[in-house]
Amino acid sequence: MKSSARVVIVGGGIVGVSIAYHLTKFGWTDVVLVEMNELTAGSTWHAAGLLPLFNMSYSVGQLHKYSVDLYQSLEAETGQPVSFHKTGNLRLATNKERMDEYHRYCATANTIGVPFEIVDVKRVKELWPPCDTTGVVGALFHPQDGHVAPADVTMALAKAARGRGAEINRQTKVTGIQQKLSGEWVVRTNKGDITAEHVVTASGSWARQIAAMVGLDIPVIAVEHQYIVTEPCDELLKRKEQGLPEMAVLRESDQSYYLREERQGLIVGPYEKGAPAWSVDGVPDSFGQELLPPDIDRLQVHIDAAIRRVPMLGRVGIKDCVNGPIPYTPDGGPLIGPAPGLRNYWLAEGFSFGITAAGGAGKLLAEWMVAGEPSVDPWDVDPRRFGGYANKIYTKIKNEEAYEHIFVLHYPLEERPAARPAKTSPIYDRLTAMGAVWGQKFGWERPNWFAPKGTPQKDVLSFRRGNFFEPAREECRAVRERVGVQDLTGFSKFVVSGPGAEAMLDKLVANKLPRGQLRTQLCHALNKAGGVVSEFTITRLARDRFYIISAAAAEAHDHDVLWRAMPEDGSVTLRDVTLDRGVLVLAGPKARDVLRKLTDADLSSNAFPWLSGKPITVGVAPVLALRVNFLGELGWELHHPLAYQIGIFKALMEAGAEFDIRPVGIRAMDSLRIEKGYRYWRSDLTTEYTILEAGMERFVRLDKGEFVGRQALVEQKQKGLPRNFVTVQVEAKTDNDPWGNEPLYANGTMVGRTTSGAYGYTVGKSLALAYVDPAHAKPGSKLEIELLGARHPAMVIPESPWDPTNDRIRA
Repeated sequence: MKSSARVVIVGGGIVGVSIAYHLTKFGWTDVVLVEMNELTAGSTWHAAGLLPLFNMSYSVGQLHKYSVDLYQSLEAETGQPVSFHKTGNLRLATNKERMDEYHRYCATANTIGVPFEIVDVKRVKELWPPCDTTGVVGALFHPQDGHVAPADVTMALAKAARGRGAEINRQTKVTGIQQKLSGEWVVRTNKGDITAEHVVTASGSWARQIAAMVGLDIPVIAVEHQYIVTEPCDELLKRKEQGLPEMAVLRESDQSYYLREERQGLIVGPYEKGAPAWSVDGVPDSFGQELLPPDIDRLQVHIDAAIRRVPMLGRVGIKDCVNGPIPYTPDGGPLIGPAPGLRNYWLAEGFSFGITAAGGAGKLLAEWMVAGEPSVDPWDVDPRRFGGYANKIYTKIKNEEAYEHIFVLHYPLEERPAARPAKTSPIYDRLTAMGAVWGQKFGWERPNWFAPKGTPQKDVLSFRRGNFFEPAREECRAVRERVGVQDLTGFSKFVVSGPGAEAMLDKLVANKLPRGQLRTQLCHALNKAGGVVSEFTITRLARDRFYIISAAAAEAHDHDVLWRAMPEDGSVTLRDVTLDRGVLVLAGPKARDVLRKLTDADLSSNAFPWLSGKPITVGVAPVLALRVNFLGELGWELHHPLAYQIGIFKALMEAGAEFDIRPVGIRAMDSLRIEKGYRYWRSDLTTEYTILEAGMERFVRLDKGEFVGRQALVEQKQKGLPRNFVTVQVEAKTDNDPWGNEPLYANGTMVGRTTSGAYGYTVGKSLALAYVDPAHAKPGSKLEIELLGARHPAMVIPESPWDPTNDRIRA
C-alpha cells in the first residue's frame, strides 16, 4: 500500500470506485482507495430502475441520467460486462393525483432529455401482460431505463480506475484521520498510514463514525430495507421459452412497492411504514457484509397488494427475504461535496440509491475537486444544506420518515412533519393562534400561510391550486394596499469584521460593497465560471465591520463560503449571529404610518432612504432597521435581539390595527416577489447560469478590480449570452400554475425552462421566471409552457409587471 497519494478515498463500494474512476479520468491519477470490506460491499442490493421519480430536481435528474448513460457505455470502454438490462421502467397510477405527479415529472424529464411515454391502460397490458390492470388509470413508461448488476458495474469502474493508475486496497480498516499543521491529511489504517492532499469519504453505513474522526456530525443513519425473491414462475418460464424479452421494472407507487423479473422469478421490494433505523449509535466493529434478520410480517400488506396486481406472484414460493441497511439522510438525498469547516476534505455519503446515483456522483465530485466547481448545480446534494439541528436523534426520526415517503405523492409544496418543530421564533405560539400553517427551512419553522378563522389550519396540497390559494390572495392584498408583517427570523445572519474584512469581501463578491456607514447593497459570491454561489445583503456597520444576511437555507453553506474566503493572517473575524437575532418585516403603503407610532426616528425618505439602515427603538426594543424587503413595497426589515421579539410584534400589531395589518406567509411572498421579478437563490440563481444570464448585470462591477468569476464574465460579455432571464405570463386560464422546471417551447422546439413560478394576485396572471434562448427573450415573444402534460400559450413580458420603476419601494 502506498504511503502517500494526492487523494485517499475512504470507504469504497460503487460510489467510492466511481469517484476513483472519474478522478483518474480527469487527470488526477495518484489516487488510493481504502475499502473497508470487499470492493463490491453492498452489491447484494439490486437495481430496480435507474431513474427514481420522487422529488427529482433538474440537477439531480441530470446526475441520474448521466449514470444511466455511463453504465451503458462501460462494457465497451472496459471490456467488463455490467449486465445492463434495458427493460424499461413502468410506473402505474391508480388516481388522477398520481397522474398529475407523473406529468409534473415529465416536464422536468423534458428539460434534461430523459425519454418517457405517458401510456394508457391498454399499453400497460401490452408492456406487462401478467398485470391485472383493475383500477389503473394510466402509467409513466421510461423505455431507456432498466436495471444493472451493481457488482459488475463496480468491477468495471475499478478496472478502468486501476488502468489509469489508481490503487485499490481491500479489507483495510481505517482507524483514524488527522490533519497536519501543513494542511496535509493522514489516514491511519491497520496496514499503515497514508498521507494525502485530499480525503474523500464514501463509507456507507459507517459515515457517522468516519466523520466523527475529524469532528463532524453528519446526518447519515441507515434504515433497514427488505425485498423478497421468489421461486421461478411458470408464466415467466414460458415467456423465456417463447423468446420473449424481459418485462419492464414495475412500480405501483400507490401501494409502495416495486417488482421486476429475476431469473424467471420475481423480486418485490416494498417501502413500508415502520422500517427502523439501524445502528443509530454506530456500526459494530464485527459487522462486514452480513444481512440482517428478515421481518417479512412488516411487508405483508405490500406483498398482498403486489399479488392483487400480479396474480402469478401468489402462486410461487418465496425463496429468500433479504434485509440489509441502506444509508439515508433526512431528505433522502446524498451528501456530495466539501465538508463544512475543513479544507480538502470531501463527503460522498448517505446514498440510499447508490447504484442510481453513483455514476453522476463520481463525476460531480471529481469535477468539483479538479476544476473547482461541478458542471451541475450541486445544492440538492451539498452536505452544507444541513446544519447542527440535524443531530443524531433528529436524523433517526427524519431518515425513517424519508424511507417511508419514497412512494408517497410528492407535491411541489410538500412539507414533511417528522421531528418538528425544531427551531422556532419567540412568536411561534402567537402566529399559530393567528392561523399560521407552518413550513420549515433549515430547521426553522416559518408560516407558509394563514388559515382564516374557522377553517382547517393545515395544507391540502395538490399539483393544482391548494387550499392556501385564496388566503394567500388576501395576504398579498394587505401588503399591496395596506400593511403586512412577516416573521423571517430564520434568515442567516453573520458579522464579518477586522482590518482585512473589506478586502476579503470585495474580492469575494461581484458588486461594490456599500461605501457609507449603514448603507446596504445586494451582493453575490460567484464561482470561477460566473455562476451564483451565494447571495448576500451586506450592510456596512463601520469601516471594518459588516452585517451580512442570506437565505435561511444557506446558513451552513454561506458560513462555509465566508470561512473559506478568510485570509490566513487573522485579520478577519467571522461570527454567526443567526440564533441571536430575529427579523420581522413590515411592508406595505402604510408601513411608515405604523412604524412612526413606535419610534422617534425620522422615517422620511430623505432621512431614511431605500437601501440604508439605522439603529432605532421600536417601543423599548433596540432594532437595526434596514430599508429593504423581498415583498416589493415600502417597508423595513427589523433586526433585533430575540429577547425583544414578542414585544416588537405585539407593538406592530397594535399600531397597525387601524390599517387592518395582516400577518404574511411564504406563499404570499412568493407571489409578490415574482410580480417584481425578484430571483430566489438556488432556484432562479444557481451555479449553472452566470449572473449575467440571470439578468443581474446591475449587481456586477467589472471595473472594481478582481473578484472570483470576473474573467469568465468578461469573456461571456464579449461572446454574448447563451441564455436570457425573463418573466413569462401564462396566457390561458388554468387551474394550475408554474412551479419551476417546466419546459418552454417556440414553434414546437424547446427553447427554455422555468425556474420558479406562482400566481400573481395583483396582476391577475399566472407567472413564471425562466431562462430562454436569446432569440425568444424580448417582451412580446410568443411561447408555449407545459403544465401537467398540456401546453398552454405564454408570452414574455417585462421583467417586473408590478412597479417596474420601484417608485413604491422608494416612496
